Amino acid sequence: MVPVTIDSIRVSLISQHRLIVLKEQGGNRYLPIWIGAFEAEAITIKLQGAVLARPLTHDLLLRCINQLGGEVQRVVITDLRQDTFYANIYVRRNGEEIAIDSRPSDAIALAVRAGVPVFVADTVMEVAASEPDPSPWLEGPRREPRPEDMEPFREFIDSLDLDDLGG
Repeated sequence: MVPVTIDSIRVSLISQHRLIVLKEQGGNRYLPIWIGAFEAEAITIKLQGAVLARPLTHDLLLRCINQLGGEVQRVVITDLRQDTFYANIYVRRNGEEIAIDSRPSDAIALAVRAGVPVFVADTVMEVAASEPDPSPWLEGPRREPRPEDMEPFREFIDSLDLDDLGG
């Protein structure tokens, strides 16, 4: 199992879905998973430390687990089948560990509330995670721009008619 942290939650400009990006701890691999807007909001609210007057669904679920004598131990993204991710929530109760099938988004929303780690199965990371490509702009040693590098920008700025901006 690969321990991960939540790197970011991103908004799609073309759908109601969000993308949660999990980052491998101690590594450079990232795992993007599409999630619903409500689950993204539930995760974001908790990560930002917002206090709400009433519990959200994931708060209620955690309270139920705790009041029934259980304790959330960890969350694991277990599988990827036909472009669908699967997860388990592991709960310890009366000395027994119970695996509860879950959508990854709900499992992660619960994990951030319970303060427990999130893991991804090695096979899932191998198939679905990726490392960012190094940018060609960042390769090589950094140097100050040369005057000739700045000439196109100077020409553009000099061509602007700024008299119209004064109103």
